Amino acid sequence: MIEALYGKKILFATVPNEAHFNPLTGLAKYLQDAGCDVRWYTSRIFENQLRRLSIPHYVFTKALDINPVNIDYMFPERMYISDQPEKLNFDLVNVFAKRSPEYFADIKKICKSFPFDLMVSDCMFSAVPFVKAKLKVPVVTVGVVPLASDSVDLGSYGMALKPAVTADQHDEYARLRDFVSSVLFKRSIEVYDAILKENNIFIKPSILFDLLIRQSDLHLQIGTKDFEFKRSDLGNNIRFAGALLPYAERIKPWFDPRLTKYNKIVLLSQGNAETDTKKILEPTLEAFKDTDTLVIASTGGSGTVALREKYPAENLIIESFIPFEQVMPYASVCITNGGYMTTLLSIRHKLPVVSAGIYHGKNEVGARVAYFNCGVNLNTESPSPQEIRDAVNEVIANEEYRNSIQRISEGFKHKDANKLCANHIASLINGKVSLQANEN
Repeated sequence: MIEALYGKKILFATVPNEAHFNPLTGLAKYLQDAGCDVRWYTSRIFENQLRRLSIPHYVFTKALDINPVNIDYMFPERMYISDQPEKLNFDLVNVFAKRSPEYFADIKKICKSFPFDLMVSDCMFSAVPFVKAKLKVPVVTVGVVPLASDSVDLGSYGMALKPAVTADQHDEYARLRDFVSSVLFKRSIEVYDAILKENNIFIKPSILFDLLIRQSDLHLQIGTKDFEFKRSDLGNNIRFAGALLPYAERIKPWFDPRLTKYNKIVLLSQGNAETDTKKILEPTLEAFKDTDTLVIASTGGSGTVALREKYPAENLIIESFIPFEQVMPYASVCITNGGYMTTLLSIRHKLPVVSAGIYHGKNEVGARVAYFNCGVNLNTESPSPQEIRDAVNEVIANEEYRNSIQRISEGFKHKDANKLCANHIASLINGKVSLQANEN
């Protein structure tokens, strides 16, 4: 089926965030190798990566380039918002909703010289309804976070509530969803709805996460159904994509002799976006320094030298970047700040997880870790060394976590994620995709 994609023009479009850009790079290169003309519309901050990938790059022109590096400079008032729902509301308005017509202005211009057959975007790219309604081009979104579509069986996305099983729970969740839409995130919903209406796009108002998934012709959700809350009303446009991973550039082999000298090995990742080393990096290093547990910490480039000076113990390895796939086969547990891709990679490698994150949807990852018994959810941004030590010891000692991970990891084993997604895309482009039932 993938042969049908040969020669098709495909535009990738992503918001300026590594967590939204990187997961799509593997699929982009796969489609390019299949004979597609693949190009990418995104921030200038990804210029070097796209050059290395040999993918033509369209930079933001009309669109305001708001990214994790400059966001507080662009919106200094944001730094003084301490309430997290209020801050998310601010971001939904200013980082996402208000950028949608600007994105579309750029994309319309791109379309004149590159009349693309399909757009592939991350699940938060707010120009999706514009491209679909005004250019009449099929749109595919990619879920780079746990599935964020609304459901009668769940509380609103971000509440990290497990599926309802009783009538009372269903009623309570309905009240919570109404509160979210009519009170908590009313402003961002109304702002985006007004922008769409101004552009003659009339869609049932909803929080941005849900609306963009509903508007996509095809939503490719990274992960498997075995690590996702069940929904009786799962959208017919949703397909689970398995382990859709970033493009694997040639990486220098990484090895440290200490990997073979310790029985207990902890892989620690705070992600690339988080720069506060006091959240989980320092508490974990503090918890295990000078013990019989080897800790391999990936700082994402934040404070590497300072951490090495502060924690010189022989059993602590501190690097800016570590190729996880080379380390995970040795590890006993992975500690993460709730990064979705790191968590899925851990599951793929049958590695139990300790999750410590709340904001930016990370509580949704932790909720799934706990619900599916894949590890321990600390449900905090800043755990103490004792909390981390206890969680790691619990995960290592209790075989139930490893057994659950083993079962869920089977969902990744038999799927070539890039090929699977390419086949779904080929079906969509050729008008053969069936939306009558979700076979996933």
